[in-house]
Amino acid sequence: MPPARTAVAVVPAYNEAATISGVISSLRLYAPEFDVLIVDDGSTDDTSRLAREAGARVVRPPFNLGIGGAVQTGFVFAREGGYDLMVQVDGDGQHDPQELHKLLEAMQPGVDMVCGSRFLVKGEYLAPVSRRAGIHIFAWLLSRFVGQLVTDPTSGFRLYNRRAIKLFADDYPHDYPEVEAVLMLHHHRLRMCEVPVRMFQRGGGSSSISSGKSAYYMVKVLLALFVGLARKRPVIEPGDRAPVAAS
Repeated sequence: MPPARTAVAVVPAYNEAATISGVISSLRLYAPEFDVLIVDDGSTDDTSRLAREAGARVVRPPFNLGIGGAVQTGFVFAREGGYDLMVQVDGDGQHDPQELHKLLEAMQPGVDMVCGSRFLVKGEYLAPVSRRAGIHIFAWLLSRFVGQLVTDPTSGFRLYNRRAIKLFADDYPHDYPEVEAVLMLHHHRLRMCEVPVRMFQRGGGSSSISSGKSAYYMVKVLLALFVGLARKRPVIEPGDRAPVAAS
């Protein structure tokens, strides 16, 4: 990566004391050009303390914002800090910083967001059947909505350039945001691509989407997608602020 491009890794975390030190160490080892920001979203364990001890900068909102609010905090930090690139990395150890070079290589002129897809690597990642079914439904719908193949719309391993940082700092879906963000990017005439990456099972803590919540999650995201499609949108320039906030 050219030295002139500044970059930050944003790690949203909620009660990730079991894994956060390892995530930071791995980022330091395999992506030393990235500053590391931990957004501790109201953890009740030692996430913040361990993150600081590992050398990361920590932002701790006064209350739990949810994943969308935590990630948007990272976008605001990246925009205000003038960063050229921002990568989103989960705090639970699922994302492998060794794979970050693939996202960087794909961030070519004309590409605003690069998503790491676990489903482009055959047999590498086995999610629960109910969750995989939901992901594939979202992928099928989004592929048709945006006119390009989308295989892993729920992936949180994403790299953004300045245009995408500005867009999402101003307006970012707050509840299970990854799927809606793909549609939002398309509506703003920004471009994304996917690259195959290896992902691991969660290294600690618990997922916000339990088996009992999977159906609720699917219905809620599907409704949000169709509401987003039906919303009237004035003609805007690529990356301009959204006329109506996503939620």
